[in-house]
Amino acid sequence: MGYDAKLAELGIELPQVSPALASYVPVRVHGDTAFVSGQLPFIDGELVVGTVGDTVDMDRAVAAARACGLMILAQLRAELGSLDRVALIVKLGGFVASAPHFIEQHKVANGASDLMAEVFGDAGKHARAAVGVPSLPLGAAVEVDAIVALTAG
Repeated sequence: MGYDAKLAELGIELPQVSPALASYVPVRVHGDTAFVSGQLPFIDGELVVGTVGDTVDMDRAVAAARACGLMILAQLRAELGSLDRVALIVKLGGFVASAPHFIEQHKVANGASDLMAEVFGDAGKHARAAVGVPSLPLGAAVEVDAIVALTAG
């Protein structure tokens, strides 16, 4: 079963792709690797903003990271034409706007990581960074980027 079919089987609908918000492209393919720019969390069309551990609770933060993962998949499909060209999720970078006392960025980033494993199985298991930062673009609570290995296309 292809990955596009797997999304349908899981009942996952990808969001409409978000255009770049500054001077960059959402996805850059070089050889057999796709580099996906940091994606922000939109849930029901609204950006999840705030600081995790202060104005954003853990459940909302994990959902925001998952929303970033969904946007990564949407950007990949828009660039590649199909998620079936994905060979391996190599690495995710998770950035969490964190209150000074918040130390569970790794649990927030699981929202995106778990999505990749759900969709791609073993090919979705990846290396990762989960970093706490004082702020993110547009006040977003979470941002996630990705490096993805591709099959020949």
